[in-house]
Amino acid sequence: MIDQNSQYNQLPNELDSVFSELEMYKHLRKAGIKKSFGLSCSYLFQLIFCLIFQHKNWYTLLDSKKADKFPAKDSVYRFLNQSTFNWRRFLLLLSTFTIKKVSRLTDKSRPKVFVFDDSAYDRNRSKKVELLARCFDHAFLKMRFYKGFRMLTMGWSDGHTFMPIDFSLVSSKTAQINGMSEHIDKRTCGYKRRENALQTLPEQIPDMIRRALDSGIEASYVLMDSWFTLPPLVKNIVDQGLDVIGMVKETKQRYNVSGEMVSLKQLYRLAGPVKSRKGILRSIHTTMANGTPIKVVFIRNRNKKSEWLAILSTDCTLSEQEIVRIYGMRWDIEVFFKTAKSVLKLEKEFQSRSYDALISHTTIVFARFIVLSWQNRCNTDQRTIGGLFYELCDEVNELDWAVALQQLIELLEDALEQTNKKIKKLIQSQLEQWISGLPNYIKAYLPISLCES
Repeated sequence: MIDQNSQYNQLPNELDSVFSELEMYKHLRKAGIKKSFGLSCSYLFQLIFCLIFQHKNWYTLLDSKKADKFPAKDSVYRFLNQSTFNWRRFLLLLSTFTIKKVSRLTDKSRPKVFVFDDSAYDRNRSKKVELLARCFDHAFLKMRFYKGFRMLTMGWSDGHTFMPIDFSLVSSKTAQINGMSEHIDKRTCGYKRRENALQTLPEQIPDMIRRALDSGIEASYVLMDSWFTLPPLVKNIVDQGLDVIGMVKETKQRYNVSGEMVSLKQLYRLAGPVKSRKGILRSIHTTMANGTPIKVVFIRNRNKKSEWLAILSTDCTLSEQEIVRIYGMRWDIEVFFKTAKSVLKLEKEFQSRSYDALISHTTIVFARFIVLSWQNRCNTDQRTIGGLFYELCDEVNELDWAVALQQLIELLEDALEQTNKKIKKLIQSQLEQWISGLPNYIKAYLPISLCES
């Protein structure tokens, strides 16, 4: 008979092949995500990874009829709460490995970019979550305040495939509701992540870029919105050998034109018109206050045609059309945020008070997206990531009847052993005829010995 727990220690066929192709377990071991005894980290990881494809959370799974087949609740939460696991290294290893595979499918002349943006990580119903803060959501229409974190995310894109590389759940020093746990070991990766959480967003971006470049990820540009295009940050990124393309807005920031420091509105008046039918109005070469040469392109605001928007580029050799086209690749990260929250249940699947659990679960959600992105890239049909998600859900559900079919065949084999040779031979020949008439996709789930007989 098949072991009762072995069926839950295996991934569905499609996920199993992707895990093997992307060397998922190897990256876990390299990141120090392993245990010396008890349930293996690879088993607990795949258990949490597959929850969303079964349309269940951990509570409903333990409340189901199959609860006795799974580990206790404490095993999973101990795994998520472990502060010594280097989840940042795991995500970087996985994304780097996948990006290198994607790059082989991409034309070398196609621009590859790093994308930065932040999104609200909402925990409004929480009271005792570690490092919980009162944050301002500038993307919300009503400009609301919420309890939670700001999720700073770094991604890579070639215009067709987006891969998350790194992230930080940023708290606040001034608007903090709960502080850092006193029991955390200062030598662990978890403590370093907590220290990062208390830094500002612009302070963390240069280190994220350095880690990505050191791991071997190639990119030519860094795309950012107007919240990040600050002169010191732009200069820091340029010093690392990358160009910046980002939106700018009217602030106290000044630009040097022929020795005169002017505002963005004054720069628009000084800019020369561009002959284009694609909404590009004007452009000008100028210098930021810290001496960084830039090219600023003014385009028409689609939402308010009487207004304009400004995009700067530190690569002054690009045409206006190229600057606008490359900046348009930044939209990939917005799609990623929407998918992670609405489809992959980023904020809702686990409700833990530990900061380590927030980091580990967010990393697993990002890993899900990487798997879906890779599957989407490998498939020749024009399926969306949402479509791939639901196909994987169907495959997980099919696993139940496949296991039941295998058990039925094995029960028949056990019964045959207890009968005389004449009846055994008769039943066996009937069974072989029945199996030979089955479709190939059903035969794939049967034991190999039966299919060969």
